[in-house]
Amino acid sequence: MTDSALEAAEIIKSRSGLSMVEAAIILGRNFFSVSDFAEDPVAVPYADLPGFPNDSGELLISTVDSVSMIALKGRSNFWDCGDPSLMAGPIETMAHLGVRSILSTTFATSVNADLVPGSLVAVTDHIDLKGLNPLIGAGIKDPINMNEAYDKRLLRRLKISAAAAGVSTHEGVLMWFSGPSFETPAEVRMARILGADLMGHSLVPEAILARRFSIPFAGIAVVTDFGASFLNGAPSGDYSRGPVVAGVVALKRLARAFVKTR
Repeated sequence: MTDSALEAAEIIKSRSGLSMVEAAIILGRNFFSVSDFAEDPVAVPYADLPGFPNDSGELLISTVDSVSMIALKGRSNFWDCGDPSLMAGPIETMAHLGVRSILSTTFATSVNADLVPGSLVAVTDHIDLKGLNPLIGAGIKDPINMNEAYDKRLLRRLKISAAAAGVSTHEGVLMWFSGPSFETPAEVRMARILGADLMGHSLVPEAILARRFSIPFAGIAVVTDFGASFLNGAPSGDYSRGPVVAGVVALKRLARAFVKTR
């Protein structure tokens, strides 16, 4: 355990009086609106928290129907800086705060005909062939067991939450790519052959880090496009399109229900 994570946890406690947190939600910059349901939020800038990404992000401490939650508004992606471990500080801090579950959000492209743009997909497992593990150099003595890295209890909770929120969800395997370029048609074919349903540029390092710190983890992806040349897919970084916006709105409803569901 690092001193910076302990210090960050103490700062958060001093500003909120938190003793236990039901859920933490990790939000990339295109998902910030998902946290709008937070009640009476207390904001702590990342700049005030040792070990947090050096950007303009902020941590929100709040409740939903008296259930405590944290929203991490801002994440470091591998393609921002070439370091997959930069979310280690925030996730270790969540461990010190007694967070009982982490829900991480991401955009992804689909290589499964049933997962159309706008779909919400609960990640059941991942494939990582990049060799860019966030635990490299972290002093790990014994390899981390990745069985059920995507917690089955939380997967059930996502299903229950989706039903309560009136939202449709699917399940799938996510293959991690570094970005910031989208994958080539050949890489799309490879992903399909290897058993992936989705391809994405984040979330996987966070799943590994959550496993290291023994925090139950769930991932949810919003499908933006089909992968290159798959069903005429031509991925775009324009996330203002109708199906993508609808997916984010549905995710907001799902996230609110997820925090309240035990």
